[in-house]
Amino acid sequence: MSRITPCLWFKDQAEEAARFYCSILPDSHVDAVHHATVDSPGPKVGDVLLVEFTLAGQKMQALNGGMDAEYGLAVSMSFAARDQAELDRVWDGLLAGGAAQQCGWLADRYGLHWQIVPENMGAILADPAKSKAATTEVFKMVKIDIATLEKAVANA
Repeated sequence: MSRITPCLWFKDQAEEAARFYCSILPDSHVDAVHHATVDSPGPKVGDVLLVEFTLAGQKMQALNGGMDAEYGLAVSMSFAARDQAELDRVWDGLLAGGAAQQCGWLADRYGLHWQIVPENMGAILADPAKSKAATTEVFKMVKIDIATLEKAVANA
């Protein structure tokens, strides 16, 4: 069991966001919703303070901090899709209300950045010849097309 749990900051949408992510990613569920027991600059007594959830098998937290905080590109969530159908489904779900970026990246409706990639991307990048071919193709894409990527790697 990991001793590190990523915590996502929200103004007041922690539960909404956790449920949104859990509705899209497999092996995901809300584990607990904790309510504030004292008034704070963010949540007041009875409001949702912290949501514990499991996202694609990873323990996560969502915190209502009471003020907006922007996510940057320096930290992103990466999801390894098993096939094109899963990649498309997760991409489309997370993209709803968000913005597509390049190379398999998107920003969701909450501003969190995601990389939606094939599950074998690490193995591809570990081989220098395959990495060069794959990277060249990925730079041409917005959402990753696995068949195009596999063709480029096979021809490398």
